[in-house]
Amino acid sequence: MIAESQHCHAAALDDSAMTAPILTAGFFLVATTGVHLASLAVAALRLRRAPGATVRGFGDLPSVSLVRPLCGIDNFATDTLRSTFDLNYPRYEILFCVASAKDPVVPLIESLMAEQPGADARLLVGDERVSNNPKLNNVLKGWRAARHDWIVLADSNVLMPPDYLDRLFASWRADTGLVASPPIGSQPHSVWAELECAFLNTYQARWQYIADACGFGFAQGKTMLWRRADLDRAGGIEVLAREVAEDAAATKVVRDAGRKVQLVDRPFPQPLGYRTAAEVWHRQVRWARLRRASFFAYFLPEAVSGGVLPMIALAAVAPGLGLPLIPSVLLFGALWYAAETLLAAAAGWHVSARYPLICLLRDALLPVLFFSALQGDDFVWRGNEMQVERLRPRGMIARVRPRLAEVAPRARQRLRSLRERMS
Repeated sequence: MIAESQHCHAAALDDSAMTAPILTAGFFLVATTGVHLASLAVAALRLRRAPGATVRGFGDLPSVSLVRPLCGIDNFATDTLRSTFDLNYPRYEILFCVASAKDPVVPLIESLMAEQPGADARLLVGDERVSNNPKLNNVLKGWRAARHDWIVLADSNVLMPPDYLDRLFASWRADTGLVASPPIGSQPHSVWAELECAFLNTYQARWQYIADACGFGFAQGKTMLWRRADLDRAGGIEVLAREVAEDAAATKVVRDAGRKVQLVDRPFPQPLGYRTAAEVWHRQVRWARLRRASFFAYFLPEAVSGGVLPMIALAAVAPGLGLPLIPSVLLFGALWYAAETLLAAAAGWHVSARYPLICLLRDALLPVLFFSALQGDDFVWRGNEMQVERLRPRGMIARVRPRLAEVAPRARQRLRSLRERMS
């Protein structure tokens, strides 16, 4: 009897040991699937708003200085730079900035300006170095030369729709300190460019809109609308040199002032053209290292994002639920990525028959990308060697704790308000 009792007890312990990992996998599966579907729903609700919404809070649309830093010739450069001249906006000046008169983009700019002799456009040349960020150094002269109180900093590879400035002002609120737009990949001419679309669009842009919905909006340097006085009160444009990336510094400047970064309702496209695997990978590693250095608490969840880990969790729990392993995992993956593809289609972004498989490839790369961001501190941007802050575990933990304390109550409040609006 004693031996039998001991045997039963040992068997119960074994069952308990086996059950704990299965329960953990099941909880992870349910949680990640719920977050995935909720993020798609929130992003779809935000992105379905019609472009060209009513501009609030402005009697007359203010005059704008549009600053575009240039370095080399990107794919679709003629299209993206010509779009600067084709905006349906009453009063704006254009300031093209290059560091060197020998830059190959200079003849293109001169040609475009000759096509539009009536445009209020200037080409500024000079290389004043106030930071290790060559883009910020290039922008500096445009900011100082701007004649208007409202200034837009826009990368050269942003394709501007005619209502570009109207849509930026439509997102401005009383508590706004900066309006920004995520880059949306368009016109991919290779499978690797399509992979970049999967990174930019239904992954990074989607999560950026989720952060915005939770009250933690952050800027990306592709497009940033500033009110000059706001940045001047913080110390001028030179304060953006506090971080390696000027958009991370901009986010912190706005938050320190008690204001918010607001995203446009419909983000602006960045035509990609042909991309190689190495170009896409190096760009994603660079951005991941910048996120890790500037917003470590927000970077950490990237370790468990994507659909691959939930598929593995399903494989772990399927036998216990009496489900066929391979068909269950395949069906789950198909539904996961079909939902993401539907978001891209609803938003008017790039979609193809192979897009779900491209998203699966992206998610398989996410853990590798995460650990690559942790292990390295340096990267190359347009021929410039740059470095982010070295990862120091104790310092990172100290920075994460107060952020987590801030995030939890604000996220709960935002979720409640979202539920009220959707009900």
